[in-house]
Amino acid sequence: MTRTVHPIEEESYRRLRARVDTARLPPLTRAVVERVIHSSADLAYAGDLVCDEASLRAAHAALHAGAPVVADVEMVAAGITARRAVCRLRDAVSVPGLTRSAAAVRLAYGEVGAGAVWVVGCAPTALAELIALDAAPALVVGLPVGFVGAVESKAELRASGLPAVSNVSEKGGSAVAAAAVNALLYAPPPAHRPGGHGPAPGPGGGPPPAT
Repeated sequence: MTRTVHPIEEESYRRLRARVDTARLPPLTRAVVERVIHSSADLAYAGDLVCDEASLRAAHAALHAGAPVVADVEMVAAGITARRAVCRLRDAVSVPGLTRSAAAVRLAYGEVGAGAVWVVGCAPTALAELIALDAAPALVVGLPVGFVGAVESKAELRASGLPAVSNVSEKGGSAVAAAAVNALLYAPPPAHRPGGHGPAPGPGGGPPPAT
């Protein structure tokens, strides 16, 4: 995706990079970390996010090949600006032992099947249900927020071995979850970055700024 980056966003990235060292990070990890920090103005995410570059490269390729994106709530879906995201929360009904968010995951999986990118920014129960489904995702962005269940669900995600972006603390939310997947969508397609390596893209997915 080619974006026109507003000067305010460019200045935001310049100030971000002046305050936290992201240059040491692999390119797609750097893109995710920087966009999450940019979306939240929270520099602590530099040490809180857990990313795996190989998983990000595979997910980046899958996204640019057209893999569907699924969001746990409408706020996450609205924040994903480069791709329409599937969200079935409005259609879901809770039953004993299954929250509405978990039911929505089941509905969405029935629609998209394996190989999707799942983005969870609100409901820990949605993340737990996704792990239990064995949905063979291309990537799980698991960044639910809260004091009840969020830390535990993210730890379960990391222990599951699924390709994932998560964080260690209670922090998270719709804006940062959407930002993480936007970073991959904005990054140039693999054909423009031979081998998936090289410098991190700039804030708009274009060339990196001078360092």
